[in-house]
Amino acid sequence: MAAITAALVKDLRDKTGAGMMDCKKALTETDGDIEVAIDWLRKKGLAAAAKKSGRVAAEGLVAVATAANKAAIVEVNAETDFVARNETFQGFVEAVAKIALDVGEDLDAIKAAPFPGTGRTVAEELTHLVATIGENMTIRRAAVLSVKQGVVASYMHQALKPGLGKIGVLAAVEGPGEFATLETLGRQVGMHVAATRPEALDVDAVDPAALERERAVLSDQARASGKPENIIEKMVEGRIRKYYEEVVLLEQVWVHDGESRVRAVVKKAGVTLTGFVRFALGEGIEKPKDDFAAEVAATAGV
Repeated sequence: MAAITAALVKDLRDKTGAGMMDCKKALTETDGDIEVAIDWLRKKGLAAAAKKSGRVAAEGLVAVATAANKAAIVEVNAETDFVARNETFQGFVEAVAKIALDVGEDLDAIKAAPFPGTGRTVAEELTHLVATIGENMTIRRAAVLSVKQGVVASYMHQALKPGLGKIGVLAAVEGPGEFATLETLGRQVGMHVAATRPEALDVDAVDPAALERERAVLSDQARASGKPENIIEKMVEGRIRKYYEEVVLLEQVWVHDGESRVRAVVKKAGVTLTGFVRFALGEGIEKPKDDFAAEVAATAGV
């Protein structure tokens, strides 16, 4: 029986992205032959993937893919940031973004689409990847924007590589103009959206329920001042305008000059912003409180 050293386990994990204990077991089962151990991990298949499907996946990557007048953005989650550095996982996320660009943002359509070069569907390839890498993974969401004339620009904040990172934005810029000029403006809008996190494109697109909640809170605050109702109404309307300036993209102050409103910048350029999408990795997912670093330390003594 070959000695299963920590270095050997690390080498297998570097090659596959699989969990440390899975790597140790694979090497034990294959007498320390790393190539056979890789195959062993790949053959774990559906049963191994099913065991991991209930685990929280809040890490991973966001990817964008662009084409003429169109762009797609997807979020694919894994359990640990370690997997985001795995080239196989990165390639999968990039491929899913390109598939979304082709088939649209419906997740069922994406999962049913053929995965290039494998003879499997996207869903089947994801299951295969879960079994190989050893972590639960999910295709969480996708969005596609298009314009009739103009460009859908993309921006990736702190990109791991082009089109791949943890905060991605699409900005649809509709109108005439040189592609490079529109692309530059769209990218600037993307940077702005990444920084300011707007919730709606324009005032009409604000969630009515959110607006009513805000109005109710502001009304209660204003009444606490003891002022007459007519004054309170004016106070609330003034604060609602401030609320719009916080959550509505076109009403926000342009981060690139700190003075202009986004709507003024767009109007000056002679174009229209018809939509935006901002995906921040893991937002809204309740993450486990487990200390992964402690887990690694606990399992490192192989």
